[in-house]
Amino acid sequence: MTERPLACSQHNHDHCIDDALSAARTLCAERGVRLTDLREQVLALIWDSHKPLGAYTLMEMLSEESTRRVAPPTVYRALDFLLEQGLIHRINRLNAFVGCPSPEHQHHSHFLLCNDCGVAVELESDKLDKDILSAARNAGFSVEAHSLEVTGLCARCQTGKV
Repeated sequence: MTERPLACSQHNHDHCIDDALSAARTLCAERGVRLTDLREQVLALIWDSHKPLGAYTLMEMLSEESTRRVAPPTVYRALDFLLEQGLIHRINRLNAFVGCPSPEHQHHSHFLLCNDCGVAVELESDKLDKDILSAARNAGFSVEAHSLEVTGLCARCQTGKV
């Protein structure tokens, strides 16, 4: 597998959201787990932006769409489910969540985070995985999990097109 960043500025965003929801429905059905309306709604809100969203932001967005306030435990349970199913990733540095473009297989989380516009670009790279595991092994370290978060400026912000 090669490195493949999510091209945020060069794709059909509505198509992107529809694909993510369709994939989630299919995967949940195959796994025999329930994608409730609320879980799907949280996933749709996360995919509505390629910027990481925190639980309280999601809670506010859900409350705006509903006639009643959504309690924090409800949102956290939905996020836990989506994380367990690999449908989203947690950006540790920001305590926020982004959609996973490849939920059909488990993989490590590698992200490029733009300091200017806030976009998160997921990288899937076998070479990066191997290099991290090799460096850890050389240090006598046994890796259980890893996540890499790199901050900087995306191509659009570097050229001032945001």
